[in-house]
Amino acid sequence: MTPRLRLLPLAAADGPTNMAADEALLGAADRGAASFRFYTWSEPTLSLGYFQPSAGRDHPPLAALPWVRRPTGGAGIVHHHELTYCFALPAEAARASADSWVCRFHRLVRAALADRGVASRLVVCGEEQKLGDVLCFLHHTPGDLAVGGSKIAGSAQRKFRGALLQHGSILLRRSLSAPELPGVCDLAGTDVVTAEELAADLGPRFAADLGAALESDDWTADELARIPTIRTEKYANPAWNDRR
Repeated sequence: MTPRLRLLPLAAADGPTNMAADEALLGAADRGAASFRFYTWSEPTLSLGYFQPSAGRDHPPLAALPWVRRPTGGAGIVHHHELTYCFALPAEAARASADSWVCRFHRLVRAALADRGVASRLVVCGEEQKLGDVLCFLHHTPGDLAVGGSKIAGSAQRKFRGALLQHGSILLRRSLSAPELPGVCDLAGTDVVTAEELAADLGPRFAADLGAALESDDWTADELARIPTIRTEKYANPAWNDRR
C-alpha cells in the first residue's frame, strides 16, 4: 500500500505560531501521520536555534526584529523574503533513508532551481566555513545548498521517539535586516521563482522521492487545539525563549 503524505495549506503566521505548528506536526508523526507544509512569516522575524544564546539577537539590525526560539538547533535566521518548509515523518519512514534527509530535500530544491536556469550545489565536507557569529546563512556546513559562494538553503532537525521533524529556509531575496545575504532571485539577477511557485513545485517532488501519495489536507481538530497551547507555553513565552 502506498503511504500517504498529507500536504497542508501554504500560510503566513507569526514566529511563535509557525514554530508551534511545526511541533504539532512532530506530535502527529509520532502518532503515525506523515505531513508536509510550506509557510511564510507575517512579519520579518529572527529565529534562534534551540541552543543559541539569546544575546545573539542584540546585534543591529537584528535587535529591531521580533524573535522566536526554534525547536531545532543551528544559528539565527532572518525570515523575510523566503519560503520555509517543514516535514514530519513517523519513525519507520524516517529510518528508511540511508541518506541524510537534509541532503535529500536540498537535492530536490537544487533540481527545482535548475529547471529555472539557476545552478546550485550542495556544500561538501572540507568546504565548511563560518563567516559570522550569529546568522545561520553565514555558516556553510555539509549539505547546505549554495549558489556560487552564497548559501541559499539550510535545514535543521529534531527527533521525538524516532519520529523526525525537519524544517528549513529557502532564501529568495535579501532582507534589509540581513543585507549581506543574497537570495536566489538576487543571485540570478531576476525574479526566477516566487514562494508560491516553489512550494507548488517541491510538494510533488518530495512525495515522489518519498514514494508516497501526496494528498492536500487541512489541520486536524486536535492539531488546531494543540497549536495555541504549545504557542503559549513555549514559543510566545519570554521565559522559554530567554532560557539561554
